[in-house]
Amino acid sequence: MLSKRYPRTVTFPNGNPFDRDTFRKVIPLSILFTAMIATNNLCLKYVGVAFYYVGRSLTTVFNVLLTYVLLGQKTSTKASLCCVLIVAGFWIGVDQESLTESFSLIGTIFGVLGSLSLSLYSIYTKRTLQHVNQEVWLLSYYNNVYSAVLFIPLMIINGEVQQVLNYKHLAEPWFWGVMTIGGVCGFAIGFVTTLQIKVTSPLTHNISGTAKACAQTIIATSWYQETKSFLWWTSNVVVLLGSAFYTRVKQVEMDQTHREQMNSQKV
Repeated sequence: MLSKRYPRTVTFPNGNPFDRDTFRKVIPLSILFTAMIATNNLCLKYVGVAFYYVGRSLTTVFNVLLTYVLLGQKTSTKASLCCVLIVAGFWIGVDQESLTESFSLIGTIFGVLGSLSLSLYSIYTKRTLQHVNQEVWLLSYYNNVYSAVLFIPLMIINGEVQQVLNYKHLAEPWFWGVMTIGGVCGFAIGFVTTLQIKVTSPLTHNISGTAKACAQTIIATSWYQETKSFLWWTSNVVVLLGSAFYTRVKQVEMDQTHREQMNSQKV
């Protein structure tokens, strides 16, 4: 609305989320977007922030599997071995967390589902951007409109509408201030995620997300003054090393493919 009223000051791509053709093309991505947010929140509801990293560490593995299933692209033996290393780190982490009182099986399952939904979301974002002329702002706009509607039946099914209405601080200014800050951060995450996938690839986004989660784990353990076992930290290191090795393997493979293409063009 501002871009139409003040076109010299504010620019925004034209688009209508209620257009039937747009809805048909973008709604699959918005469903994955909703699933990704829901599973992330549910995982954090049941597990600690520190274990969240391990619980969500299978994104790269799912990315490899889905790339083969959906795109028919095979992965090299070296890259597959890196995925095995990541799975081993995940297994050690779950085993060590199960020895503590904070372990939650349902939270771990939601973490795995979160990894799956994030991987699917990354792949479908690359596909869906072409339907909105590579406009990141427009796709973020559509996703937020559709997911806002998709969450309503989920809230009703889980009986959360009444909980919201009965919340004693619902009318407090500080509550809406915190909610606004959370909303802005949430939108920023979605926008930057889409932008990163656009200019790089779904794989790059998943790898940087793993590095972010690793830093998040270290901050969380310090913030909450948690004491973890040696094997627990080993699982984090194994996952990080597996992801780093995978990144390096894929980088070398992509460079080799690029050189081969350049040589073939010269010939």
